[in-house]
Amino acid sequence: MAFIIILWILMYLLDANRGNDFVQWVHDSARWLAGWSYDLFTFDRTWANVVAGYGLAAAVYLFIGHAVAGRLRR
Repeated sequence: MAFIIILWILMYLLDANRGNDFVQWVHDSARWLAGWSYDLFTFDRTWANVVAGYGLAAAVYLFIGHAVAGRLRR
């Protein structure tokens, strides 16, 4: 989950072609996964909104995934 969100952040920052089907799929998936955190913060710059909104979701998913993997490993 975090990989898809981070991939979208990179695609956004690198100005990927949004007409491409793969780019659109990654954007739609990341928007669904980060729906709860997107627009949580508002900045004057659009790129800051994308990084903060999607980045928070990616960090939470990484933290939860790490915690679950640690529990399963025991």
